[in-house]
Amino acid sequence: MTYDLILKGGTVVSPGGMAQTDIGVKGERIAHIGDLTGVDAGEIYDATGLHILPGVIDSQVHFREPGLEHKADLETEARSAALGGVVAVFEMPNTNPSTITPDALTDKLARAKGRMDTDHAFYAGATHDNTDVLPEMEQMLGCCGVKVFMGASTGDLLIQDDEGVEAVLRAIKRRAAFHSEDEYRLEERRSLAVQGDWQSHIVVRDVEAAVSSTRRLLRLARKTGKRIHVLHISTAEEMELLRDAKDLASVEVLPNHLTLAAPDCYERLKGFAQQNPPVREQRHQDALWRALNAGIVDVLATDHAPHTREEKERPYPASPSGMPGVQTLVPVMLTHVNNGKLSLQRFVELTSAGPQRVFGLADKGRIAEGYHADFTVVDLKRKETITHDWTKSKCGWTPYDGFEATGWPVATIIRGGFVMRDGEIVKKGGGQPVRFNETLEPIS
Repeated sequence: MTYDLILKGGTVVSPGGMAQTDIGVKGERIAHIGDLTGVDAGEIYDATGLHILPGVIDSQVHFREPGLEHKADLETEARSAALGGVVAVFEMPNTNPSTITPDALTDKLARAKGRMDTDHAFYAGATHDNTDVLPEMEQMLGCCGVKVFMGASTGDLLIQDDEGVEAVLRAIKRRAAFHSEDEYRLEERRSLAVQGDWQSHIVVRDVEAAVSSTRRLLRLARKTGKRIHVLHISTAEEMELLRDAKDLASVEVLPNHLTLAAPDCYERLKGFAQQNPPVREQRHQDALWRALNAGIVDVLATDHAPHTREEKERPYPASPSGMPGVQTLVPVMLTHVNNGKLSLQRFVELTSAGPQRVFGLADKGRIAEGYHADFTVVDLKRKETITHDWTKSKCGWTPYDGFEATGWPVATIIRGGFVMRDGEIVKKGGGQPVRFNETLEPIS
């Protein structure tokens, strides 16, 4: 066989181990894994000294389009993702208008076509009034599932009551994703915000706001017998609850909660460190790392949520919550790998195999013959400093400015084609909708 692309001599990484070998690509898929010495190919990529990871998937991003394009849009943020080694993103529904109807989801897919460099899927947003259309939306091509905000959202995208959450769970079949903060407690504590003091963010959005919501959510999931995915866990106490609910609950953590800690981050970054749920004290970060290495955590995603510098510089609590992160995911976490905080195999499990298992990806998430030829190629020894100028989100800043990284993405290959190579985008707008096992299109 003549291959379109051969990746030659790299160290191929899977959750089960690492091996120096070759990979042959035909069309969009992996055709052969093993020695390909002397075999012809349209292109041979010398990966000697590099590690080839299954393509990194960021399963929680906010790309702000439609309606908030002054902060970000599908094109700019997908480009930022590809520059950071990410092959696919799952985008959240809190745009304007919100993604709460089949037409709104169809519109996002149309906007993505020919503009997004990465593959992509979109969440359907749940409200009190759209449970009748959620079964249709979750079965649409390009939908990664239903997202429920139990706190911290605006307008229709807020379901703070048990009855509303239960109604959504009963209406759908796929695993639903949850922002788990107790809106009732948040309302009670908003008066505790201190003007201009970002330290008070963790007082307003305290540990109990997260824990009480997650406790309620687990009870409702158990009652309805439905699968849930609990996003951006930030507290030690929640991890204890989730450890005992692995039969129905999958768990996500963010690089921000694993890397930043209060009070330092607020003293140093002020509003640029503000997000929901908040970055908390060191004891919580320590507990998240323990849970990650104990296997409680299933997925690592970024909650990439850009705001302009002007917006973030407003005095607290007028400053909005959210940070960009899709481009810094790989170098920040590879630095943790190099520092011994987690193994490279565990990183792969959290960013490709984990999303594949939790969301039921049809042909992504593994380096295996027959799967999409999606690869994040990294140089584990390369040292670079993350800067505002390097990041290409439209918002123009990163909380990791000045971060000295060890480990760097050098190529992003999506369905057999180079999208990023040596820090440059070489193919624009080729992203396609992600396919899921539960919504495979019929073949006529």
